[in-house]
Amino acid sequence: MTDSGRHPAAPADEPDGLASSADFARSFDTVASQYATARPGYPPALFDAVEEIGGRALGGLRTVDVGAGTGIATRLLRERGADVLAVEPGPGMAAELRRALPGVPLVRGIGDALPLADGSADLVTYAQSWHWTDPARSVPEALRVLRSGGALALWWNVPDPDVEWTAAQEDRLRERLPGYHRHGISAEAPQILAGLGLRPVHRRLHWTRRIPVDLHLTHLASRSYFAVLGPERSAPVLADERELLLRTFPDGIVDDAYALDLTIVRA
Repeated sequence: MTDSGRHPAAPADEPDGLASSADFARSFDTVASQYATARPGYPPALFDAVEEIGGRALGGLRTVDVGAGTGIATRLLRERGADVLAVEPGPGMAAELRRALPGVPLVRGIGDALPLADGSADLVTYAQSWHWTDPARSVPEALRVLRSGGALALWWNVPDPDVEWTAAQEDRLRERLPGYHRHGISAEAPQILAGLGLRPVHRRLHWTRRIPVDLHLTHLASRSYFAVLGPERSAPVLADERELLLRTFPDGIVDDAYALDLTIVRA
């Protein structure tokens, strides 16, 4: 998560009409610890694809990770050899990032107005965060910051719609929680970028992690929709999900399945 701007395709409906789009964007600071603990990372195949499509190895690339959150993608980019600068507006998320990655330079800012010099980066990344920006502002900002030959990479883990239990859970949550996950921005990003005169390349990957059911529920609770609902209103939904999940995974270990949507444009 991060940027406080709201993409036009972000959730149009708020829980009981009480929460604004800004509330959704700010909500991650209230669940920063859960986010750091339970959110999935990204498989090596993602970074292989970023290198392939971007046309350059990550090693040594000056990389700006926008909406860095607690540093999940930042850490993995560093492990691939990238020279990473994290950009994060939320104080709670930034504090988690500083604890986890004390050696990473971190600036407070948003994608719609990057506090960076022209032509100062080889790669600008958004991991689970571009939907909080206004593309009419964040895309020109990324292109301004990128050097010639650089790349803008956007990616999202989404519950894999091709996996039966995952699709069923998402259907239940959409039915029970009005406005839940209605944006679908991960699939829409290529069209949005093409509409801005760019030539995006899109790739969908699939991967799975095996985690305890309670960690999966902690992950659900870290999503902006649940964070805005608050613990008291979220608890019954999560309790019902726990019961249903244990019917599918009686050993208490969930095969947490994701489709990973990656979109890249070259500068």
